[in-house]
Amino acid sequence: MDKFSNMSVYVKVVEMGSFTAVANHLDSTVGNVSRAVSALENMLDARLLQRSTRRLSVTDAGRRFYERCTTILADLENAEAEASNSILEPKGTLRVHCVPGLARHLVTRTVLEYRKEFPEVTVDLLLSQRMPNLLEDQLDVSILIARTLPDSAYVSQKIGVSHCVLVASPEYLALHSAPVAPEDLHDHQCLLLGTVDYARDEWHLKSRTGTATFVPSGASFSVNDMDAMAVAIRAGAGIGLLAGFSAIDDLRSGKLVRVLPEYHTYERNVYAVYTSRQFVDAKITHFIEALKAKVGSQLAVTVRELIDK
Repeated sequence: MDKFSNMSVYVKVVEMGSFTAVANHLDSTVGNVSRAVSALENMLDARLLQRSTRRLSVTDAGRRFYERCTTILADLENAEAEASNSILEPKGTLRVHCVPGLARHLVTRTVLEYRKEFPEVTVDLLLSQRMPNLLEDQLDVSILIARTLPDSAYVSQKIGVSHCVLVASPEYLALHSAPVAPEDLHDHQCLLLGTVDYARDEWHLKSRTGTATFVPSGASFSVNDMDAMAVAIRAGAGIGLLAGFSAIDDLRSGKLVRVLPEYHTYERNVYAVYTSRQFVDAKITHFIEALKAKVGSQLAVTVRELIDK
């Protein structure tokens, strides 16, 4: 038996006053009960019980040890119950990483709705372009946009898909003739977006009829943040790429206009990444379900409206 099992047996012996009674209670043998107590005494180098043929009595050291054991075993039982419940009931702190644009437009609202449903969960949301080390940074979930995920020991679930589209402000297009083919972009001020999955120096575009690669030149503005890019485009600075989920509200309201509307970038997947398939905490599983239901559905609406029309 291990130390905690021996402690549990010893507590029963003190409370029941008999090796035989404990053996019957545990469906064990008197010999096993005696060996458990002896193992503790040998480990502690102290006599816990005075034994005679007629009765057992607890020594002073045995009484102090009994009191400590009851506290330790109660704490252990509570810890096991809490850990078990965490698999069933969302509670505690959920630490989430997300790429900034997706967090601002979709994930933050999902987090707030998730907390309404599970108020015992506190969410700590970290925004960063690059994928963190989940273990070193003590993160539960990372939400990424990528063509493919790098090989790793992490587990991932696909939440949805995203594309970038070319947009400009109505004011810019009023001053500059809208391009009708990708090569016409050379005559325009192109704003460069550079993120982990989007290179500044090449735009890889596709349509129902074919593909095109455009290399912007002479750009006067570049940025690595989708929302900053949106501000520059709305201000009339030029034509730029925006993720569909970032652009769609402004496109619906008329603040932005599609440029080369038959073209878009290649599909990027939105992933939720976490560390293990086994014993996944309920706060994580329910959060990923919320991401699929909320973020996934909104991404699908955007794709249907901008890409599959």
